Amino acid sequence: MNVDKIRKDFPILQKKLKGKPVVYFDNSCMTLRPKHVIDAMDDYYYHYPACALRSLHKLSKKATEEVEKARIIVQKFVGAKKTKEIVFTKNTSEALNLVANSFGLKKGDTVLTTDKEHNSNLIPWQVMARNFGIKRKIVKSDKNNEFSIENYEKNMNKNVKLVSVVHTSNLDGVTNPIKDITKIAHDFGAKVLVDAAQSVPHKEVNVKKLGVDLLAFSAHKMLGPSGMGALYGKEEILENLSQFLVGGETVSDSTYESHVVENLPEKFEAGLQNYAGIIGFGAACKYLKKVGRNAVSKHEYRLNKRLTEKLEHVDGFSLIGPKDSKKRGGILSFNIAGKDHHEIAMLSDSLNNVMVRSGAHCVHSWFNSQNLKGSVRASFYLYNTEKEVDLFSDTIKNISRL
Repeated sequence: MNVDKIRKDFPILQKKLKGKPVVYFDNSCMTLRPKHVIDAMDDYYYHYPACALRSLHKLSKKATEEVEKARIIVQKFVGAKKTKEIVFTKNTSEALNLVANSFGLKKGDTVLTTDKEHNSNLIPWQVMARNFGIKRKIVKSDKNNEFSIENYEKNMNKNVKLVSVVHTSNLDGVTNPIKDITKIAHDFGAKVLVDAAQSVPHKEVNVKKLGVDLLAFSAHKMLGPSGMGALYGKEEILENLSQFLVGGETVSDSTYESHVVENLPEKFEAGLQNYAGIIGFGAACKYLKKVGRNAVSKHEYRLNKRLTEKLEHVDGFSLIGPKDSKKRGGILSFNIAGKDHHEIAMLSDSLNNVMVRSGAHCVHSWFNSQNLKGSVRASFYLYNTEKEVDLFSDTIKNISRL
């Protein structure tokens, strides 16, 4: 993987802020966008800025053609069998909410999650429990903050209708054994929904090989536009889900008293869609496929290993997650004793333009359970370099001495 060549594709990396280059280590929140994605979206706005699927004129036909091309690209990117198994959403959060409100859970049904879920895979189930009386079970991690199969099996029973789990944690980068989780769930007759926002951008994810029933991910975490995501679902499962958002394009006919539900995937895609975003999503998938996600994963590990080895000797340094950086993928979440995590992030930015995330990373529940207020999180991607890692390491060492 030629990182120097890749970096030339990202306009923001060619700029300087206050005389210094941009060092972007906030990729778990949102990645930067290459020119290929920006150009694909601009092409829509400049040359065929019309509704897709609705009209019969030339511009609409072109928009429809490009949207469907993008759907095919996204379908193949995650290994789905059919294009109708890909539903476009605003983001992972909307996709998870769609399932929560459409799955048909009843009072007494159990949904099982982990203790490291993003709020997007926690709050919908809390609301469902409050409004509809479903039950929730949480699988506790082991002492290394990794998924515990033993604890998982203890919590499984015939009342569990849905296992909704994160694939790769945005807290510490740990990847859960989804294939094993899915097999056990299916043995009990439960379905599996996966929050793959942090896995699809960084490693090969094939829904058929994993055996999952439903999987949600976002474009903005994988070089694509904001306000775009997707829900994968097995055809038979999507067919049985009730509609969540309804209106234009979700029906094929209506009277004053009734309506006819549209076929998949339009059944779930209410209203005028973000056509430029869908097209940009497809362009992002093409870009990543060309680079190769296995190459991306290996590159992130090298950077994480290098930074971990440099920071672990800093006074007061404490790591969140396993010590083995290979188990943390492209994420390094940490604290420095006596230093506020927000202060560290702001100083890193002001001193050397090294941009990281600080706070609870939308995993407030885990931090509260550990009596922690938050952490500093550095997260890497395909355009980051060892030179940037060294700069950040030196920056943290200087901050720790203040």
